[in-house]
Amino acid sequence: MIANDVAQTDLWRSLKEDLANASALQRSALLTEEARQRRRQNVRMISEAGQGHIGGDMSVTDILTVLYCHILRIDPANPAWPDRDRLVMSKGHCAGALYTALASCGFIPSSELSTFMAPGSRLNGHPNRLKVPGVEANTGPLGHGLPIAVGIAHAGMLRSARYRVFAVLGDGEMQEGSNWEALMSAAHYQLSNLCAVIDRNRLQQGAPTEETNALDPLAERLHAFGWEVRTVDGHDFEALIDAFEPSSGGRPVAVVANTTKGKGISFMEDDVSWHHKVPTDEQVRTALEELA
Repeated sequence: MIANDVAQTDLWRSLKEDLANASALQRSALLTEEARQRRRQNVRMISEAGQGHIGGDMSVTDILTVLYCHILRIDPANPAWPDRDRLVMSKGHCAGALYTALASCGFIPSSELSTFMAPGSRLNGHPNRLKVPGVEANTGPLGHGLPIAVGIAHAGMLRSARYRVFAVLGDGEMQEGSNWEALMSAAHYQLSNLCAVIDRNRLQQGAPTEETNALDPLAERLHAFGWEVRTVDGHDFEALIDAFEPSSGGRPVAVVANTTKGKGISFMEDDVSWHHKVPTDEQVRTALEELA
């Protein structure tokens, strides 16, 4: 594997230190700027590749920004560090957002983002743990990430390991039965080291989730399965930071993060057609101006 980007890792460590010592207002400003830069990178990546899931990338960017910049205990210089926190990107089709997060930490060079989905590139349309450092599981088929995360968390509990496990899911994949089996299992084993984060943008490929197969009342259903549930604005950095605190009651935590598909780009926001769509050159210019 290509070595991590040392200079970028140093910048990331400096940002983490600044966030740790900042006031709430300063912290939000720093995270807002970091998320803005990632969204701009993502727009360019998908435009150059001619492929990608830009709407979901935009909705999950703030969640990943908080996790990678402020919450996760990770070391880009040592991706296999045994005590690292694990993040499983269950909504693997939003690999673009994951790659910008990994690049911002220095796991991969930022220059490599321009190879997204190119022939021979390791930055495939779905993340591959054997090729990309920082990727914990190969995902793409929906409904697989949370079961994997449950297994990792259970192994950690059996070993009395320090690490926490985060699974980032799309709300559409909550229609998969495998997720509900995983939810039931995690509660049974009291996996308090596990946090499932649901990117609740309410749109999936082709239609709203509630028209396809209704999920609501989602929070109540998760609670009934034995989870500690926290419902937040998925674009409110301070709310997300609070929501990612470990459980105090010995239960797995589910964060229902209400988000907007296409967040930050006016013509994409809350538009189901941008689930899997590539902006034109003019739309790219508009998006970058709005994210400037």
